Amino acid sequence: MKLSARIAAPVAALVLAGLTATACAPQTSDTSAKGDDKSGTLRVWLFQEVGNKPKEKVVDAAVADFEKAHKGVKVEIEYIPVDTRAQRIKAAFNDPKSAPDLIEYGNSDTAGYVKDGGLADITEEFGAWDEAKDTDPIAKQSVTVGDKVYGAPFFVGVRALYYRTDVFKDLGIDPPKSQAELISTAKKIRKAKPDLYGLAVGGAYTYGAMPFIWANGGELAGESGGTYKSGINSEKSRKGIEAYTSLFGDDNCPAAKCASMGGNATVTAFASGKAAMAIGGDFSHAAVEAGAVKGKYAVVPLPGVAENSIAPAFAGGNNLGVLKSSSHRTLAVDLMKSLSGKKTQAQMFDAMGFLPTYTDVLDNAAKKEPFVAPFVQTLGAGAKFVPASPAWGQIDASLILPTMFQEIVSGRKDVAKASDDAAKKMDAAFTEAG
Repeated sequence: MKLSARIAAPVAALVLAGLTATACAPQTSDTSAKGDDKSGTLRVWLFQEVGNKPKEKVVDAAVADFEKAHKGVKVEIEYIPVDTRAQRIKAAFNDPKSAPDLIEYGNSDTAGYVKDGGLADITEEFGAWDEAKDTDPIAKQSVTVGDKVYGAPFFVGVRALYYRTDVFKDLGIDPPKSQAELISTAKKIRKAKPDLYGLAVGGAYTYGAMPFIWANGGELAGESGGTYKSGINSEKSRKGIEAYTSLFGDDNCPAAKCASMGGNATVTAFASGKAAMAIGGDFSHAAVEAGAVKGKYAVVPLPGVAENSIAPAFAGGNNLGVLKSSSHRTLAVDLMKSLSGKKTQAQMFDAMGFLPTYTDVLDNAAKKEPFVAPFVQTLGAGAKFVPASPAWGQIDASLILPTMFQEIVSGRKDVAKASDDAAKKMDAAFTEAG
């Protein structure tokens, strides 16, 4: 299955933006490896998920096959917390001796990591890889800067609306069909069932907030002549910010508890039965299935402003990349192929719900599991992305947007002041990145 052509928006360096973003390391000196060892130990950093055991099982199986095929080679996997990934990867770029050979990274970071000199150019190896010919063109763009390839797509991710079917049935309500109805439904549920959040939201959940901004016609930034300028303080963006921040309060998700929550925390709240709705990804499916709401939930696309419309979702996902400093380049590329190959991606879909990046594997996944439908539908309705600038990693790691949301929900600043201040910080980052 091809990802919808409607989401193939032309961007300079990236088309798919990452599920998670990390800090841009400062420009480093040449950290290129001086050799290419064919034996020894490969070190790999992967992201720790909510409910990580199924991911570990799939990875362990792929590693076992790899070690069997590469005598004398050992693989050490470390799962790093998402919250500290920025500092860890930044340090790795600047200290090759302690750096891993292979990393998982949010695919919005490709441009920044390439500028920092952290990722190896694997254009030749990717082009010669037989499975790579079936990589969806949009997914391939997420590892491409200019005409060079700097990794392999690991999965594509998009978010939709999870809701409690038992709660909705009990209250006699239907899934919301517009953004206004989503907000009113959340508050109706909270009023009827004060022990629940109507819709779990997080002040640090940037990618859950973005659909509100985009659905109201706002943009994170605009590009002209290769230069980006923030659009977060436009009138349309402010409408989206107002809609999202209206969900923080005792009538839905109390700011004292929800202002600091990120995406994982909101999914955990839903999975544990503390929320009637949450904005979660296809990649959240395993965690929800393992929670208290198993068998009592469904998923629909997040509604847009107009009735029966779908809010533009942040289309993300993660990649695997070989570090430029790796002294095991050939082995690291082989392991990257094993971990991101069709067999592993199909298994990872079964285990975690991560959407595959190969057209044939994605097609099989959609036929196999009905839960994929609302996410594929969301992609087809038109997904959007973060600015394709090396500055985005710094903007995200500096918590510029979470700070803006938290200032608003705490009452420290109004929407106009908070968004103006955020825009200034974003513009400074864009200028610095060049």
